Amino acid sequence: MTDNLKALSDAGVSIWLDDLSRERLTSGNLAELIREQHVVGVTTNPTIFAGALSDGEAYDAQVRELAARGASLDAVVRELTTTDVRNACDLFRSHHSASDGVDGRVSIEVDPRLAADTEATVAEAADLWKTVDRPNLLVKIPATVEGIPAIARTLAEGISVNVTLIFSVERYRAVMEAYLTGLERAKENGHALKSIESVASFFVSRVDTEIDKRLDALGTDEAKALRGKAAIANARLAYAAFQEVFAGERWEALAAEGARPQRPLWASTGVKNPDYVDTMYVDDLVVADTVNTMPEKTLRAVADHGKISGDTVTGTAAQAQEVFDKLAEVGIDLDDVFRVLETEGVDKFEKSWAELLETVQGQLDKAH
Repeated sequence: MTDNLKALSDAGVSIWLDDLSRERLTSGNLAELIREQHVVGVTTNPTIFAGALSDGEAYDAQVRELAARGASLDAVVRELTTTDVRNACDLFRSHHSASDGVDGRVSIEVDPRLAADTEATVAEAADLWKTVDRPNLLVKIPATVEGIPAIARTLAEGISVNVTLIFSVERYRAVMEAYLTGLERAKENGHALKSIESVASFFVSRVDTEIDKRLDALGTDEAKALRGKAAIANARLAYAAFQEVFAGERWEALAAEGARPQRPLWASTGVKNPDYVDTMYVDDLVVADTVNTMPEKTLRAVADHGKISGDTVTGTAAQAQEVFDKLAEVGIDLDDVFRVLETEGVDKFEKSWAELLETVQGQLDKAH
């Protein structure tokens, strides 16, 4: 069952689980995935926490305790989520040590309502880093226009960052620029660059979902022939940009000081279209120095019937660009696609956060 996952790991892809809950921690499920399924990290987001907190009674005792102390709603949410993340960080500490700090990482996102507020994002990132207080934490900051300077400023304080909600290669280049700037400032601030880790989370399946919808609306044979091809092409172009930036002189100077490259992370890799192979966003994005964060359903599918056959990305940039050229030719406005996806991504997380607050408020009301 795990041969495919071992092959993926051996190819240089770090396997992270895109889920976390108190239930996973206390039942031993996460420990089992680490032990038997080559999982070496975890990512969370507001939607994941909203689902975890609305499901079952795992949080009831802590909610009652916090209610008795008179904690505010926001304080309760912060305490519940950071407790799970801290405990997950502890579970991954041996992987963190064994990988010299590269893996064994657990991500927690800043409040999505701050996505358009640089100053508040920087403050929240610092507070989360201090609250969780674990060296293998990654603070997630969205790659919005306002998020880009927040990323550089957070890194400059020696805080490790998972940059999330990246859709376009153009925005990804701005993220890499923010990473290099952040490291340069961190060095000036006296931080050891080797202790700073970062990944850049490129959202995959949502690109196909949006573009396929537009291709279906066009309805031509040329348009239909491009269905299901955009997301992988987009990620492959991102990897080509990664290779370019992390081979330049500016990067080499930072690497000489112990800095590590900011690895691309393939996020949103669960396949949403039942017509497509359910492991395509793993099978077709195998390449060294990357992370693939999967929901458990995708992880189990890859273990069962994935087609892991070595590097499927290096040298594919020209072919990927052809896909994008054809998309433009049939009338797909790619700039608009990426604008819509970013807006929807922020909105979705804001809605999930509102659901999370509502769920916890209900639990607090019961506890009083």
